[in-house]
Amino acid sequence: AQAGSQLIRLTLQGQQDLLRNQTALVDKSRSTVTYYITSQSNHTAVVLYDSRNGYVCYKPMEQHVCYLKRMDSWDLQALQTPLNTSEHRADQLLHLNNQTKHYQEFLGVLAGGEVNPRGLGEAVQTLCEQTPIFRVRRSEGPGKQRLIYLCIDICFPSNICVSICFYYLPE
Repeated sequence: AQAGSQLIRLTLQGQQDLLRNQTALVDKSRSTVTYYITSQSNHTAVVLYDSRNGYVCYKPMEQHVCYLKRMDSWDLQALQTPLNTSEHRADQLLHLNNQTKHYQEFLGVLAGGEVNPRGLGEAVQTLCEQTPIFRVRRSEGPGKQRLIYLCIDICFPSNICVSICFYYLPE
């Protein structure tokens, strides 16, 4: 971690009383929060919130691909707690886990090829170095003909957990 970064280790209790490991790297100088998430099935993903450049980037470690979306107001609001939280305060917030709110968000992978990494910011470029980047957008959920490609669960120190599922949009 660079100077100005703060590493917060979070271990959260899953919905079925299984442990889900999650580490958040907060870099206040770059206005980024990077979550490293390991699911119950031992799959790892990285989720980068880059508020300086206005992007959220998802990278499943088992796949050679990144997914990118523009930040919206909900993403910016979710970022405020980790960016303003010290390590001790984050531990106190997580003890309230029985009051956690769970949401589900569907992101469709847009057709049209790869995104050029230039102009996306240093954090996204570093995370997705030599990896194809595809744009995603929020949608109502997969239709009957669409196949869910990947799901990631993210829990924020504000006791809000989001299950983000990616699928391909036919365009």
